[in-house]
Amino acid sequence: MPAGRSTGRPRGGPRALRRAERRRRLRRTILGTTALIALTVTAYTFSPGNPEVATVADGRGAGPARSAPADAGAVAPTAASPAPRQSRRATAEPSKGHSASPSNSTPASPKASVSPSAPASGPGVFTASTVTGQPQGKGAVRSWRVEVEQGSGVDANAAARAVETVLGDPRGWIRDPAYGFRLAGPGQPVDFTVKIATPSTTDRLCEVVTPELVGETNCRAGHTVVVNLKRWQEGSPQFSGTVEEYRALIVNHEVGHELGREHETCPGAGRPAPAMMQQIKGLLGCTANAWPFDAAGTYLAGPRVP
Repeated sequence: MPAGRSTGRPRGGPRALRRAERRRRLRRTILGTTALIALTVTAYTFSPGNPEVATVADGRGAGPARSAPADAGAVAPTAASPAPRQSRRATAEPSKGHSASPSNSTPASPKASVSPSAPASGPGVFTASTVTGQPQGKGAVRSWRVEVEQGSGVDANAAARAVETVLGDPRGWIRDPAYGFRLAGPGQPVDFTVKIATPSTTDRLCEVVTPELVGETNCRAGHTVVVNLKRWQEGSPQFSGTVEEYRALIVNHEVGHELGREHETCPGAGRPAPAMMQQIKGLLGCTANAWPFDAAGTYLAGPRVP
């Protein structure tokens, strides 16, 4: 055999051959095990995880007109919120600067349980209400439910009853025979969702970029009414009424956007501010008001904001 060349066979006879074969088998086993571990890690990373837990979405994605409901007690999915029927932009309503109108006080309503103080952030995972309501109003019924962010300290069912009281008030939107609402139960589809979210999650859902509104605002994004947990629990330093009255203003304003209502402004000095007025920008001579209609059934309108 020429110098410098090898047959590629192990030296040392049959015993050496067996040792070489064992080494090759060991290498193949190690390589196969490594590949299996890599595939397992990849599959775990991209798996959907627990089907009852979903991370928060911004509510603007395209989808069916009615969202798929969550099962009773399950965490409500938010990644496939239905597309809005009007504008896809969030209609943010800052929560400061409103004051209560003595002539428009809110009747007693169920108290939504709260924690002593509102956490600034949460996991972005929501729990849906499981209670069911009766139709309210004479118009085509829009079904809805409440979802509360986990760790917020708010009970989803108590919050749902509080919102239901606002939507069913005769000074609310049901005074217009075109509108109707119903609190949807487990397994029932909804037309819109009322989410109570921590300030940081609210900012993400509402795409808040204005510095003075960070952590302070509510909004309507797609078919989702986003209520800032801080405002839900504490009201506003500028609001002289009860927390329940302030919640009525939040619900009426943001649900008004869901109904297709745009912002309005003060109709004249001394008159009630429309519920669709951005009262944080100043009352412009109007008196504060949380309701779309007065006790006599007159719509408290104002000039539309261009």
